Amino acid sequence: MSQNMLFSLSALAALRRDGGRDVVFWAMLAVAVVGPLTWVIVQMSGTWRAGLSTTLWVTIAATMTMFAALAAVTRQAWRLTPLITPYMIGLGIFAIIWQQGPRKALDAAAPAGWIEIHILVSVATYGLVTIAAVASLAAFLQERALKAKRPTTLTHMLPSVADCESMVVRLLILSEIVLALGVASGMATLYGTSGALIEFDHKTTLTLITFVLIGGLLVAHFRSGMRGRKAARLVLLAYLLLTLGYPGIKFITDVLMA
Repeated sequence: MSQNMLFSLSALAALRRDGGRDVVFWAMLAVAVVGPLTWVIVQMSGTWRAGLSTTLWVTIAATMTMFAALAAVTRQAWRLTPLITPYMIGLGIFAIIWQQGPRKALDAAAPAGWIEIHILVSVATYGLVTIAAVASLAAFLQERALKAKRPTTLTHMLPSVADCESMVVRLLILSEIVLALGVASGMATLYGTSGALIEFDHKTTLTLITFVLIGGLLVAHFRSGMRGRKAARLVLLAYLLLTLGYPGIKFITDVLMA
């Protein structure tokens, strides 16, 4: 089934921009969303699995679901397809490679409901920041091509710099709100298991740094209009920090320390 999901993502990546948001695009996008999402729902029935492969498929499912929603409500978001689908394919390949790795059940004694809320909010945050990072990369590539006066086939397919930056700002605002909810739900979960409100482990520290970084970036954007390559680098840095705190921890515990 993992191979079938990878095939659906590959088919979406192969679509040309000429047809725009036509029936073929939406059909392939639907397959690319339903495949990983169905696998995650089936695998998670009964208990949450905390292995690296499962984490990656959850990331793919969340990102593609949110990308489909963004493409439906934003006119130019679908043009990020040439960047986001190869990245998702890469994650899918890595997930297939490690699908026989350890598949630990989540061990938590938090009050019923809190751990599920925290997981959902964390996954949503990572999906939003993933798309924001892809849009920032698109803006970076477009700006570099414009300055060099050498547009490429790829940059012709991507949204304009202005469209990318508009998407990034909206996604970061939403990410900051959801991330704040994630921090609050994490504190509630920790309080339910140990009686403490916060524990400065690697994941928590990286998450808080990301929260401050995104908040600072948004303040700088609205106060001084910061944009362009500098803003794109900061968004990518925020995504890197969040990656180190989410699938990065799984990679260390399930692969390097296995």
